[in-house]
Amino acid sequence: MDFKQAYSADNVLFLLEGFGMTLRLALLAIALSFLLGLAVGIICYARIPIVSKLLGLLVEMVRNLPLLLIIFFARYGLPEFGIQLSLFWAAILALTVFEAAMIAEIVRSGLKSVDRGLVEAARASGLGAVQTLRHVVLPIGLRRMVPPLVSQFISLLKDTSLTVIISLAELTHNANIIMGQNINIVLPTLLLVAALYFAVNYALSLAARRLEVRRHA
Repeated sequence: MDFKQAYSADNVLFLLEGFGMTLRLALLAIALSFLLGLAVGIICYARIPIVSKLLGLLVEMVRNLPLLLIIFFARYGLPEFGIQLSLFWAAILALTVFEAAMIAEIVRSGLKSVDRGLVEAARASGLGAVQTLRHVVLPIGLRRMVPPLVSQFISLLKDTSLTVIISLAELTHNANIIMGQNINIVLPTLLLVAALYFAVNYALSLAARRLEVRRHA
């Protein structure tokens, strides 16, 4: 193993550039998928005739598809319909759609877990359906969703590595290029890549634990 060559300034900088792309990809996909998943989850919970059923079926369909297939479709399938996206935005679209479906189910389950008695009490006090959702169900449900949501965000960060298949210059892609230089630097490079992923995911896990402790305090 050649740690000196693997951790040369050029190689480390190249990996950090890929890591920066990974973080940008993950942060934007997290924000978009959360907003979309929250909206879809609320609609599914609200049981709006026809709309909730259709969205529920769409969520189940997406959740049962491989993310890799969705990435391929965003990059190579959409151009067949006249929609041409850059590598970055194709990756964002695929990650957002896939993760939004996961988050929608987390949101729906979280809202459904709120005690029915609280909902009935709110309605009996004169609150409408929307007011009950806004002031009672959502605040309680969102607090319960924090652990599974953070776990899903961690999964999303790791899933960004799949965009290597469309040659997006993220961390895994850049690591592959470096490892192709010399077989003796493969393991040191993988160790550094693993350390970068671990650092961010572990920080997210710690944040989730602290939020969970505060919720039960």
